[in-house]
Amino acid sequence: MRGLVARLSLLEAVGLSLSVIAPTITAAFNITLVVQAAGPAAPLSFAIGTVAIGLVALSFIAFTRRVAHAGSAYAYITHTFGSRAGFIAGWTLLLTYLGFATGFAGLVGRFTATVLRHFGIEIGPLWILVGAASMLLAWWLAFRDMRLAGRLMLGLEAVALLAIVGLCASILMRVHPTVEQSLNSFRPSAQFGGWSGIAVGMVFTVLSFGGFEGAATLGEETVDPRRNIPIAMFATVIGAGIFFIFVAYCEVLGYGPAGIQELAKAEAPLNDLALRYGSQHLATILDAATVASAFSGVLGGLAAAARVLFALGRVGLAIKLGEVDVVHGTPAPAVALSAILIIVPFLISAPFSGGTNYYSYASTIGTLALMLIYIGVGGAETVEAWRERRGVWSATCVLGPVVLLWALYRTVYPAPEFPNNLWPYAVMAWVLAALLAIRLRPAVARAPLPDYL
Repeated sequence: MRGLVARLSLLEAVGLSLSVIAPTITAAFNITLVVQAAGPAAPLSFAIGTVAIGLVALSFIAFTRRVAHAGSAYAYITHTFGSRAGFIAGWTLLLTYLGFATGFAGLVGRFTATVLRHFGIEIGPLWILVGAASMLLAWWLAFRDMRLAGRLMLGLEAVALLAIVGLCASILMRVHPTVEQSLNSFRPSAQFGGWSGIAVGMVFTVLSFGGFEGAATLGEETVDPRRNIPIAMFATVIGAGIFFIFVAYCEVLGYGPAGIQELAKAEAPLNDLALRYGSQHLATILDAATVASAFSGVLGGLAAAARVLFALGRVGLAIKLGEVDVVHGTPAPAVALSAILIIVPFLISAPFSGGTNYYSYASTIGTLALMLIYIGVGGAETVEAWRERRGVWSATCVLGPVVLLWALYRTVYPAPEFPNNLWPYAVMAWVLAALLAIRLRPAVARAPLPDYL
């Protein structure tokens, strides 16, 4: 069977991880979700989240030095706990990338409508067609050439990030924050539940970092993957963490102490801040940058989902899914099925929920699934380190899963309001479906784990 072709560089690997994270979307949308939970202490929630994800990233980095595999966490957990557990992990990770990709399409449509509104153009429900078109374009790019796709994703994010940093600089120059104002951003707020609010906010910080490990799915397509994949993941986590903390701090300052509730309810905080501290032109640029970043997220999520599906198909889920296009060297059947799996739920659900709500629902499902994966990979590396008699490293690796278990518990107790209380059950149903898949395709629970490089 033809394998994937190793022709991607560090640049494309960074592009995939950064695109799935889509840091511009965090600035444009996710920060408000963290503020709803943690209030003015949103930067603190991001700081703790950065440490927790950094600890998980160490586990992923350790595994990328052992195994080069398109299945990412599937391969890592199989390496430690066996093929059955590995398949369940890969199946769960697939849900993450599908959820992210389809959710980002909702934001492409919603923010495209916002950009056009700046020019006096109202598209109404046609935003749904824009979101669907973004997934079709992502399908074509993911099938055609990952080198072009990776560089495009990186370029789109770079332009968007520069625009946001410019807005933040304008806020700081206008507000001139005092030491006390700055410290309030790094203290739990009693008005928002103290540390409990910080914990709930961490769910959305994990959402913001979700996808840093996307580069690992390119393990079989990247030149010198045991060097380039770890660098891509480490650089993405550190760079994104600094960016998230800084932008959350600036947005809290920009709205001010009296405007925290307004920030928590804001549908387009960057737009509001640009009008307040910049100009109408800056607001238009930032909305356009958000569209570009959201499309990058659609493309990145689709590409990562296809690699995971390709890896699962190759070990027996469906042999056709393990095939590689002769001309383009991409897992074309897996790309096609992944595209269908993100387009269908979008067309069914997004028209009724709206773009931003659809993104919130789909990405929350994806994040809950991803938290399980992060806990699993952190636990696997803890076991590996213990077996290798590296006690300090084992103790370090277990910290990430412990923090994430705490955050995961806070997402289900006390139970959130409808419909958010349904998403843990949706993830549970998806995981249970993996057991059905194993029963129908028992070979996946016995498949060996070859190193493809």
